[in-house]
Amino acid sequence: GSFQPGWNLTNQTNQIYSSSIQQAFIYQTGDDLKTYISTGKFGTYGSGGYVYEFRGRLVDLQTNLSQLSQLSWIDSQTRAIFLQFTLYNPNIQLFTSATFLTEFSSTGGVYTQSSFQPFSLQLFTSLGQIICAIFYILFIIYMMCIQIQAIVRQKQNYFRHIWSFIDIGIIICSWTCVGIYIVRYQESNHIGELFQETKGFSYINLQSAVYINDILTLLLSFCCFFGTIKLIRLARFHPRLLLFTETLKYAWKEILSFLFMFMIIFLAYIILFYLILNSKLYTCSNLLHTTQMLFEMTLMKFDVYQLLDADPILGPICFSLFIFTIVFVCMTMFITIISDNFRVVRNNLKFNHNHDQHI
Repeated sequence: GSFQPGWNLTNQTNQIYSSSIQQAFIYQTGDDLKTYISTGKFGTYGSGGYVYEFRGRLVDLQTNLSQLSQLSWIDSQTRAIFLQFTLYNPNIQLFTSATFLTEFSSTGGVYTQSSFQPFSLQLFTSLGQIICAIFYILFIIYMMCIQIQAIVRQKQNYFRHIWSFIDIGIIICSWTCVGIYIVRYQESNHIGELFQETKGFSYINLQSAVYINDILTLLLSFCCFFGTIKLIRLARFHPRLLLFTETLKYAWKEILSFLFMFMIIFLAYIILFYLILNSKLYTCSNLLHTTQMLFEMTLMKFDVYQLLDADPILGPICFSLFIFTIVFVCMTMFITIISDNFRVVRNNLKFNHNHDQHI
């Protein structure tokens, strides 16, 4: 709720505070601040909160900060402090949304982290980009027509091929990108209007623009992923690519069985490390962090001295069991599956090639 300065329900003193001080003790919702939920290392924080804006002369800011300290604006009930500001480079039309987060744990610890997210609100920077975008949209429209005809002709059989889902993924991600581009254009116009109204003397929250830019980047990455897979299929007549795709096609049942077994073993180790080290290591504080730690351990990019410091006995034992089971046993099995099927497919292709030459 909202309070008077000093976290009082009523003004118990006759002292008059500035509007910035009074506003700092009034709760503001996420809609008022135009912010979203934020996640730190030790918790997830809502979009609302108590805000103090750094606006005015340096002497006034120093006086206000001193008064906020005397009024215990940051007290034992405070769990997190966000310091947000925006940078702009006019030479390259680049915005940067900066966030510094300080978290206070229930045990008295103070933990900090920072985030800098640069992005540009310009949709296109050259005529060539506009031409490429137009050609890409025309290609997607043509691709949609081809896929609609294939669905009408093949009906349910269309969805029995994995390549059909690749084409659908390209179409869906591409049109979603077009929609996000429109939303991004509207957001850039809104930011420009706010900047003109405030003459640059007011904080403009770019969290919404950052989220939109992140979503657009994610969708573009999926478009590139599906497009690369599609390119592999189009170039399948190349001997080496043909050998690669045929090996995966021939071995997919064995690979699927191996992945099922690998997931069970990996899940068992996730539970093991989490139950033993969740109170001793931050990297095992939850299941997601534990999974990330084990993937790093699989790639041999993990600092084993953390396990030694956390538990000198169980740490090395669990680490040795994990390396032996996952790296030596499971990875060897996977390589053996690929090698055996690769050898069979290569011999089959040689036989078919010699048979065609004989004919």
